[in-house]
Amino acid sequence: MTGPTGREGGRPPRWPFLVAVSTVVGGVIVNLASNLLSELAAGILGPASLALVISGGLGWVVFDVRRRRAGRLDRPESGEAVSTPSGAPTLPPERMNGWPSPGRMPGWDAAVDDVTELLGREQAVAVRGRRAVGTSACAIQAANRCRGDFPDGQYYLDLRPGGRPRTARQVLTALARILGTPPPTSGRAQALAEAADALRRHLDGRRILVVLDNVDRPEQVRPLLPPTTRTCRLLLAGGPALVGLQGVAERWINEPDVDDAVEIFAAAGAAAPAARNRRVDPRTDPLVRDIVEVCGRQPRAVRALGYRAAQHSWRHADVLDALQRAVRTPPHQRIALAPATRLLTEADVAYRALSAEARRLYRLMSLAPAPVDRATIAALAARRPEQVATLLDELTATAFVRGRDGDRYEIRPPLAGYARLHLRDGEPLRRRVAAQARLTRHLAKHAERHAAGLAALGSPPDREWTLPLDEDPYGWFDLHQELLLAVVRVPAGAAETLPRRVRRWWFRLAVALCGWLAHAERLDEWEQVCTTVLATPTAEDRPEVSGWAHNELGALHRRRHDPHGAVAVLHLAVTERGRRATAQARMNLGIALLDLGQLDDAVEHLARSRRHRSGSDRAGLALTDLALGAARLARGEWDGAHRHLVRAANTFSALGDARGYAAALTNLVLVHAGLGEHLDAAQAWRAALREYDSVNDPTGRAAALLNAGAALLTAAPRQARQAYDWLAESRRLREGSRPTAGLGRTLLYLGDAAAALDDPDEARRHWVDAAGICEAVGDTAGQTAADARLNSPVHES
Repeated sequence: MTGPTGREGGRPPRWPFLVAVSTVVGGVIVNLASNLLSELAAGILGPASLALVISGGLGWVVFDVRRRRAGRLDRPESGEAVSTPSGAPTLPPERMNGWPSPGRMPGWDAAVDDVTELLGREQAVAVRGRRAVGTSACAIQAANRCRGDFPDGQYYLDLRPGGRPRTARQVLTALARILGTPPPTSGRAQALAEAADALRRHLDGRRILVVLDNVDRPEQVRPLLPPTTRTCRLLLAGGPALVGLQGVAERWINEPDVDDAVEIFAAAGAAAPAARNRRVDPRTDPLVRDIVEVCGRQPRAVRALGYRAAQHSWRHADVLDALQRAVRTPPHQRIALAPATRLLTEADVAYRALSAEARRLYRLMSLAPAPVDRATIAALAARRPEQVATLLDELTATAFVRGRDGDRYEIRPPLAGYARLHLRDGEPLRRRVAAQARLTRHLAKHAERHAAGLAALGSPPDREWTLPLDEDPYGWFDLHQELLLAVVRVPAGAAETLPRRVRRWWFRLAVALCGWLAHAERLDEWEQVCTTVLATPTAEDRPEVSGWAHNELGALHRRRHDPHGAVAVLHLAVTERGRRATAQARMNLGIALLDLGQLDDAVEHLARSRRHRSGSDRAGLALTDLALGAARLARGEWDGAHRHLVRAANTFSALGDARGYAAALTNLVLVHAGLGEHLDAAQAWRAALREYDSVNDPTGRAAALLNAGAALLTAAPRQARQAYDWLAESRRLREGSRPTAGLGRTLLYLGDAAAALDDPDEARRHWVDAAGICEAVGDTAGQTAADARLNSPVHES
């Protein structure tokens, strides 16, 4: 074969070596002569001779590198197709990413059939898939299957020889040498087009199949597209980036399913030297199914592990235990990596083909147990958003991650466990902890900011928000709820070992998350978060943390209409938090005692809560005044209730809290009615209803309608129809929820309104329902009032 210099056998010329030796010898002679000259001449010629020697050596190195590169282009690669002496072209033996293929890969029959069928009618076909998933072997099997359809030859060219991808010029040069056409004269677009046209003219009218393997980028094969010859076929095998090529039919190759992956594992074990001593057949061992799942069902990794397990007689249970410990152990805990784990990380050629920054981002994304948005990924990796966008494009193009709604990303589910193995192997413990702290800190800060806006928006809306996502608290929590819950609800046993730098932000995230769960009425998840917090060492060391958790559980029990359970845990919260931090817990305890009818104890705790409140905590003071007003109202202390409720209403109004203001006005209706101030009561319920029109609080509006209807019946019996309508609306708002004392009182006054409208049958029906509900919820006063109406001769039907 003639090389670029015209010498036989590609022997390199000797003159570059002679020039380099002459340059070095001449430099030494000049340097010695310079020592004999004057001091001035030595100062000039000495550096000059040294520069001459260095430039000569560099020139020879550059020339030799270019010569070797040119020689590689002209020498046939080991993966190129050659013709046998009989003239029949041949393909390289089928290989599975470096491992010899058994001739048929499980689960590929459908893919090979599809590719063969496409080759029968399409001029160009691309077999796409993740790197190392087996696109090359699938393409070669399809080419061998349709060998008879191409009697003029089948040619194979590896576009990634030695791991280095060829350029478009190198691809055309190699094909020109194989087919005997002129190679491109340069890398310019015109020269590439001329060489591609020469190839088309040469192939026109001939039935030839050209297989281009390991296509990494569309630019490598774009000059060959679209193929214009009707008889020639072009078969490409490459990665996910090989997409969108004009005139190319595509067939995507997925990872094998579990059964096929087990077959690959078993076939590799059968080829191992020690396979005869295997004690358990992998096909019948259920543990192997879990092993291949941890491997992500990646054929190369499964094959390598199956071969090594059979060769060294590894027990499947031990292999699975080692892999699961590496995957499931929390990242902040240190464990020793088993040989099986290191074998899998070394066998992941697709991972090694990524850039260093992309590999790092892929590893760190495994710390996020749910889809994350770009801002969170940037905080996790401590990189700028524009850098993260570029890396995500690379990971998405290579099928390591996939996009989700809301501009979020996640590692593809089959690779989730594999990514954790790379995290263990590639990231030291301190870096894992630092990344975990960055993730938790970012989520905690955003959750706190959005939780602060929940009170102003009221209950979760029934309609879609028109606010931008970053300004809509409910929308933000709804979108990221899976991630937030997964970060807070750490695996069993991991909460006790959280590093200190993570624990602080983790607790702040739990507090903010509980605020949203309470607003969204997700009581079970709210309880799980509080229980997890109580299991941490921080809850044992810091009473304010355990006190907060018990206070949240007390509010949760009240929400579940369990005042006895609320009182029990709130007593713990008051005991744990000490005098200065018990204002909120004492207020909740007072309200729980008020639910139980223990009015004196309730007023005592509420009064102490108000004394312990800081003067700057105006919202807390207003809430405590509202509860004190309700407690004194229940005791019939009209003046004290009026004082507290007016103070609460004024504070809520100044703070712009419409819900609190409406709640205070709702209770003032009953106070004015009890004092006989019916005009003031009417003004109060009108103002309360106006406020509830501006907030989404069905429960509060139902209470306001109940109080307004009851006050109107007392003050103006002639307006019983209006009172009946309000009470009916209050009952409608309470329908579908758990029976409460409010529903019982609503039915009680509905009966009164029906009686005032001369409908005794309906009135009696409402009183019977009211007595039953009040008895069920423990409202003794309401049950007594209903029974009195039913037994009164005036109300007998």
